[in-house]
Amino acid sequence: MKEKLNQMFKDKVFLVMLVLGLLTIVAAAGVVTMRNGSGQEQNPYVEMPNQQEFLAEISETESQAMVAGESNATSAAPNTNEESNKSQAEASGNSSALEEPAAAPAGTGLDAATALMLNFSDSSKMIWPVRGNVIMDYNMESTIYFPTLDQYKCNPALVIQGEVSAPVYAPANAKVLATGFNEEIGNYLTLDLGNNYSAICGQLKEITVVEGEYLEQGKLMGYVAEPTKYYSIEGSNVFLELMYQDKTVDPLDYLE
Repeated sequence: MKEKLNQMFKDKVFLVMLVLGLLTIVAAAGVVTMRNGSGQEQNPYVEMPNQQEFLAEISETESQAMVAGESNATSAAPNTNEESNKSQAEASGNSSALEEPAAAPAGTGLDAATALMLNFSDSSKMIWPVRGNVIMDYNMESTIYFPTLDQYKCNPALVIQGEVSAPVYAPANAKVLATGFNEEIGNYLTLDLGNNYSAICGQLKEITVVEGEYLEQGKLMGYVAEPTKYYSIEGSNVFLELMYQDKTVDPLDYLE
């Protein structure tokens, strides 16, 4: 009985040894196959660079970033550009390129016109709109004779002789209220002189001013036109009517 048990134990030990031997052979064969396929052993761990070299690279990168981002980096560029612009301007002799545009003088242009004071009064004096003799006097109290019409009637204005195309000037500081035309006095201008005074200048052509424009005394307004059919015998002239509070007054009293 003991012999049978010893024999069975020996057989089991032999089988175990045989299995271990086979496993060892298989494992060795697998290692040889791996070495032949790759030619070299593979390190299963990721290799990291030298720690000191890695820290040195990080430090160098941070230094470059700090230099590029310094606060005075952007302020230096405009100064360089300004110096370059100044050098180019000096080289070309165009010093005005570095100067600011000059401001327009005060009191010029449209602003000056709108600031013009219209302060006509009973003591003010007008200049003659055209140089010439008075053909027909102002008279609203009695009638006077109109040769072309061959009739007597009141005359609300001065009729001043003037050669065709002679210049006609503003008799006083004024604002052009209107431009118009009628058969009797042709092209005319209505002027606001201020303080409820106004004037009408007729028998004009080539008018050089517009409605709303402010005129200084003596400014060119236009030229003497050919007379209308109402003044064909009297001849070319300028019709000058002056009103105060919408009532006509004698212009001759205000002319210099």
